[in-house]
Amino acid sequence: MLFKTAQDIYNELKTINWGTTYGKIVCSLNNISTNIDSSDIIGTVLQNWLKAFFGESQTYYNEPQNSQEFPDFFLSTDRTKHLLEIKSFNFLRSPAFDIANFLSYCDNISKYPYKLYADYLIFAYIPLQNGFFQIKEIWLKKIWDIAGSSQKYPLKVQEKRSQIYNIRPNSNFKHNKITPFQTEQDFINAIYQTLIQYQSQQQADRWLNTFKYNYYSHYNIQF
Repeated sequence: MLFKTAQDIYNELKTINWGTTYGKIVCSLNNISTNIDSSDIIGTVLQNWLKAFFGESQTYYNEPQNSQEFPDFFLSTDRTKHLLEIKSFNFLRSPAFDIANFLSYCDNISKYPYKLYADYLIFAYIPLQNGFFQIKEIWLKKIWDIAGSSQKYPLKVQEKRSQIYNIRPNSNFKHNKITPFQTEQDFINAIYQTLIQYQSQQQADRWLNTFKYNYYSHYNIQF
């Protein structure tokens, strides 16, 4: 098996002529096959296709025991490095995928700050008729490149009935424009300020102190 970085994988994917390549979603059951004309499952399909892509190129990867855990793939036997998340969205619309559950992500990186540096491989697709789709663009980003901000909170989130659920992306990265956060420090500060508004100053301070303590423990540098 070959050990590759997310950048290596991204570079390989960018060499594919996606303009002449089409995906097709088919369900085959009891000798009956039908095309699945729904874009809702394209993200899942692409993640499974990527595993086959890894297999073809003999690329090492591993997955969490629980498919709902972060990240989607480990590209190293050292599970503190080379973490890879897969995201996708309809290119004809603004990015609206869930980056992560807000509180779970906050808890995760406060305990395991290396997860802050996971890579995000993002596919933008165009759904076509009869179960076909086409890849329009691919990006490789860090979370602070794709996270957004909003009028209510420093961090763009999905909120229902005053309860925050998920971190949501910005639209600027799609158009190669300047994004709200330029560094991981900007992003962490947005989380901190959002926690102050959503919970309290005390809880936000506790979270930030835990993150900084574990960051120093892992990297031996101050955040």
